[in-house]
Amino acid sequence: MDAKRVVTVSARVDAAVSSTDSVEDELELSAVRHRPEGLEQLEAQTRFSRKELQILYRGFKNECPSGVVNEETFKDIYAQFFPQGDASTYAHFLFNAFDTDHNGSVSFEDFVMGLSILLRGTVQEKLIWAFNLYDINKDGYITKEEMLDIMKAIYDMMGKCTYPVLKEETPRQHVEVFFQKMDKNKDGVVTIDEFIDCCQNDENIMRSMHLFENVL
Repeated sequence: MDAKRVVTVSARVDAAVSSTDSVEDELELSAVRHRPEGLEQLEAQTRFSRKELQILYRGFKNECPSGVVNEETFKDIYAQFFPQGDASTYAHFLFNAFDTDHNGSVSFEDFVMGLSILLRGTVQEKLIWAFNLYDINKDGYITKEEMLDIMKAIYDMMGKCTYPVLKEETPRQHVEVFFQKMDKNKDGVVTIDEFIDCCQNDENIMRSMHLFENVL
């Protein structure tokens, strides 16, 4: 993930922590239609403190008063961060990665569990999360077509802000290189072990695939 974005998110959380009234937050937690798991449980399952979870929940509730977000709302929110391009396809894939129980909505619990990994997880945890993002049909393998779909979505989202301007065939060229390196046994698919091993041993691949920098 892009360091500047991590710092920005962390700074917002830290700044808000110092000014939030916990009693007010507890009252707010009981007012929504979808009540999240207890803060103690989420604190144990994530790398966020109770105070940070209260801050994150307030922000989540402001965007999603019902306590859950559907895909269209998620796309609308995400598009605000990438006005120079078309973020809808990447937001679709990202939504599916956050929607771990595949019920068509992302709850606060889903959101916080994913965010905890992306912001404060180990490299291995982040790579497992990224593998799940690229494994579009969730069959435990990444195909060349799946990798290409994600890469195209990233380039569409970045729009005209890339320099030099990327050619239309650039995503496919990158995928050919990445896939050749990752698919070590040449069986046409990339397993999670192949994915993690390749990324951990080749920082250029991890950086070029934009694994973490476009999520937040």
